[in-house]
Amino acid sequence: VYQVFESVAKKYDVMNDSMTLGIHRVWKDILVHKMNPSPGTLLLDVAGGTGDIAFRFINYVRASRERQLQRKLRHHQNLSWQEISESYQEDKSNSLGDSQVVVCDINKEMLKVGKQKAQHLGYSAGLSWVLGNAEELPFDDDKFDVYTIAFGIRNVTRIDLALQEAYRVLKPGGRFLCLEFSHVSNPLLSRLYDLYSFQVIPVLGEVIAGDWKSYQYLVESIRRFPPQEEFKAMIEDAGFFKVDYQNLNFGIVAIHSGFKL
Repeated sequence: VYQVFESVAKKYDVMNDSMTLGIHRVWKDILVHKMNPSPGTLLLDVAGGTGDIAFRFINYVRASRERQLQRKLRHHQNLSWQEISESYQEDKSNSLGDSQVVVCDINKEMLKVGKQKAQHLGYSAGLSWVLGNAEELPFDDDKFDVYTIAFGIRNVTRIDLALQEAYRVLKPGGRFLCLEFSHVSNPLLSRLYDLYSFQVIPVLGEVIAGDWKSYQYLVESIRRFPPQEEFKAMIEDAGFFKVDYQNLNFGIVAIHSGFKL
């Protein structure tokens, strides 16, 4: 698995867009909206080397802070221009409101790609990058408010261990969110999806990334991943409560959610 992601790292974004016709961006937006982070949230994004979830999180929190600031200023109509300006500058300098996101990935190449993107897009405050294994996270117990993993958990060797680790590092009241390819229930759609996955995606991998094998593996790993109800039971076995899932695009992907109480 490590070799697969090392070889696809540089072309990962282009391939994601090609394989999903860009819809993966919408799925990730939905995940962050479902999280609905407030300023001050401490997020751990596992297998998030490309930074996709981290950057969305930062944008979301900044927008929340901006709305808060505007509401605050509207309530102080009698402030002088200078006081408004000072208040605005002070809040602007802390646009994340103590929110932080830690991106943890087992793969150095993926982290490298993410860091380059962050630099290019101008993300630095409230963002850190850690090399680490989902099955043995290098963090203390009860540390994070939210744990996310997007299109990563199916590539973990021991999913049960990764879920236990997610539970361990979350604070009581913390939330687990997982976005992953899942199982399509509609038989006709399922056949079309299989056809596309096995016949088209490896060809795209060869044409765009010069790598048939890695994309063949990625397709097979999607099919091996447990169906929605089975994965829900695994999350509950790890200790999470209020576990549910939301199918997107007829179950091509699903967002699983659970809480540590």
